[in-house]
Amino acid sequence: MKKIIMTILVIAVVAVAGGFAWGVNYLFNYAIAAGPKDFFGEDDATGSQGKDIDKWEFAKEPAKVMTQKTDDGLELSGRLFQQEQEGRKKIAIIAHGYTSSSDFMYDFGKMFYQDGYDIFLADARGHGRSEGKYIGFGWPDRLDYVKWIDQINKEYDNKVDIVLYGISMGASTVLMTSGESLPDNVKAIVADCGYDTVENELSYQLDQMFGLPAFPLIPVTSKYTEMRAGYNFKEASAVKQLEKNQLPILFIHGDKDDFVPTDMVYPLYDAAKGPKELYLVPGAKHAEAFKTDPKKYEEVVNTFLTKYLSE
Repeated sequence: MKKIIMTILVIAVVAVAGGFAWGVNYLFNYAIAAGPKDFFGEDDATGSQGKDIDKWEFAKEPAKVMTQKTDDGLELSGRLFQQEQEGRKKIAIIAHGYTSSSDFMYDFGKMFYQDGYDIFLADARGHGRSEGKYIGFGWPDRLDYVKWIDQINKEYDNKVDIVLYGISMGASTVLMTSGESLPDNVKAIVADCGYDTVENELSYQLDQMFGLPAFPLIPVTSKYTEMRAGYNFKEASAVKQLEKNQLPILFIHGDKDDFVPTDMVYPLYDAAKGPKELYLVPGAKHAEAFKTDPKKYEEVVNTFLTKYLSE
C-alpha cells in the first residue's frame, strides 16, 4: 500500500513539475521570444498601421541607413532623416513599441520633422530589420541607445541637441536609458505610456490574459529569461533608472490605458529627479494619446521641449 501511495505521489510531483516547466517555457515564448504575437491584430502595440520608413514622403531627403554592432554581437538597423538647414541642429531619437518597428513611427516622425527636427529611428533588437531572438523590454536596449547616441554625435560632430522620444516599450526604453551616463547634449525625454518595471507589466498581463497570479510563474520565468536572454524582470526597472536621472521628462499617458495601466505613470513621475511634467489624455487607451487629440499632443510636446532646447 505504501508503495502505491509513493508511486502516486511521485507521478503527481512529476506531472506538476512538468506542467509548471511547460508554463514557464510557454510564457517565455509568448512574451520574450521575438516574432509576431497573436494578441495583436493587424495593428501593433502603438495602435497604428505601418508605413515603409524608406518611403516616408514628408522627408525632403532620403533616409540614411545606420547600423551598430551590440556588445553581444547583434547587428541593429536604424534610419536617419536630416533637414536641409545648416548650423546647430536638433534631433529626435524615436523608440518604437513592443512587437513594432520603426515603420510604425510615421505619425511621430512626421510630428518632429515638421517641427524642424532631424529624426533617427532604430529597430529594437528582435524587431524590424534588427537582429535578435529575444525582446529586451528596454533593458538591454538601453545600452543600445547609449551607443546610438554616440553614433549620432559622431555623425553631427557633437553639434546637435538630442531629444529621446519613446512610446509604450519605447517609452520605457528611453526612461531606462536616462539612468545611464549620457552626454550633455541630450536635453530632454518624452515618454508616452511606458511601464514602470518589466516585472510589474508582465505580472499585470499574466493576470489580464490568463487570470493567473504572478507567483511563482513570473519569478521562475524571470530566471529562465536571464539564462536565455541575459536579463531578468526585476532588474529591468525604469523607476530605478529614473532615480539616477536629472534630465527634463514629459510623461504622457492615456487615462483609459488597459495595456500599460495608467497607474504605472505615477511611480515613474515620482522617481524622476529632474524637471518633469505629466500630460494625462482623457479617454485615451494604450498608445492612443496622439490619435485622440493630435493638435493638443503636438502642442504639449513642442511647448515642453522648447523650454529645454533653447537653453
